[in-house]
Amino acid sequence: MDGETSLYAPRVRVYPRAVSGTWRWVKWGALVLLLGMYYVVPWLRWNRGPGAPDQAILLDLDGRRGWIFDIVLWPQEVYFVTGFLILGAFGLFLATSLFGRVWCGFACPQTVWTDLFMLVERLIEGDRNERMRLDRGPLSVAKAAKKGLKHLVWLAIAAATGGAWVFYYVDAPSTLFKIFRGEASTEVYVFIGLLTATTYTLAGWAREQVCTYMCPWPRFQAAMLDEQSVIVTYQKWRGEQRGKHKAGDSWDGRGDCVDCRLCVNVCPTGIDIRDGQQLECIGCGLCIDACNETMAKVDRPVDLIRWDTLAHQEERERGRAPTAWRPIRARTLLYSALLAVVAAVMIAAFAWRSDIDVSAQRDRSPNFVRLSNGDVRNGYTVKISNKRQEDRRIRLGVRGLPDAAIAITNAADELAGPPHLTIRADAVGTYRVLVTIPAAKAPAGSMPLSFFAVDDAGRELARHESAFVGPGR
Repeated sequence: MDGETSLYAPRVRVYPRAVSGTWRWVKWGALVLLLGMYYVVPWLRWNRGPGAPDQAILLDLDGRRGWIFDIVLWPQEVYFVTGFLILGAFGLFLATSLFGRVWCGFACPQTVWTDLFMLVERLIEGDRNERMRLDRGPLSVAKAAKKGLKHLVWLAIAAATGGAWVFYYVDAPSTLFKIFRGEASTEVYVFIGLLTATTYTLAGWAREQVCTYMCPWPRFQAAMLDEQSVIVTYQKWRGEQRGKHKAGDSWDGRGDCVDCRLCVNVCPTGIDIRDGQQLECIGCGLCIDACNETMAKVDRPVDLIRWDTLAHQEERERGRAPTAWRPIRARTLLYSALLAVVAAVMIAAFAWRSDIDVSAQRDRSPNFVRLSNGDVRNGYTVKISNKRQEDRRIRLGVRGLPDAAIAITNAADELAGPPHLTIRADAVGTYRVLVTIPAAKAPAGSMPLSFFAVDDAGRELARHESAFVGPGR
């Protein structure tokens, strides 16, 4: 409406310029390492013996197993996944309090894939100025060819990304052949299509919009920063007053910044770091490389833009020598302690986890059965999980009830003492168990009962608490 300020504005497209330097090479290294791991890991093989999958890392949803080299995670051990997520969160909090948005600038999937997509764009359409001229120019055969080739390569990368993600959940080699033969499941095609579309859209089209508007991390990362956090910083005290500079001009009475705007032109989110800390800054350090390039040309000291703390910048601005950086402070100690506690709990849980699990579900209809001689019987469905890659021989018994007799209707055999069972490797044995108590000792109502599994040497392997229900008095 006339006279009103619009709260919405069209997107100002960002055309990042190519730059070389230390931090650009660090980002290339991170890109190669992270993408290499992502695409290659599903193809790593690991021999677990007959009957087990040979994929090194496989989250087998159909088989309800997580295979990580020699570690097998079962559905009931989902708490390990929760633990890893908590470790990741506390690790991210600690890294942010120490080094700002280092995750966003170097390791975030959005950053990594966007970097790859921009590299393709630069190789096909040229650098910043060439891309801007191409977009402003009229449609031509050459322009259509470049744009078409770029989007085809983007789609190929996106499809490889979607396929690689799916390969973590299915056998990679066999599924790849099925995909090209049209024999893969509908779910495989749907998820590859979905991940292809999201990768193509977010890395090819949305880019900095994801970091600025979609990602919640910039909104609350400021709470984890303080004056001792190392962040990308423009040294305003040294750079101002800025202005153009010609060879032979004096540097007296002015700052080192020559207002070349290279720091703005190389920024993947299009901000001016000289305006101070901003939500859009991802801390990638490319503006440092660009500024150092200019400083070398005008024969001025490098690192006008640098990694530094706000405390050091304040001391330098006042002409004092900066004090030592303090990585150990209250918030970093807190995050480190939380990280250590969670890691210790997970290590202890993993070290002490049992490779045999017992669970029992009591029949509820009827609650109990009275036999012809007056004895009282309860029925249970008992499941025994064998987490090893070998058959296990165990005996199942009960505790907590006097003179209780146990019978397994589908056991292989019954020897003296608790019934003998053989649980297949990496499998769950399901058994129908009947527990009988003499009439004279039957409880009035419910009484605690525990099932236990022991090996041939009598060592207890697992236990499950349940209850026995008798007739009320």
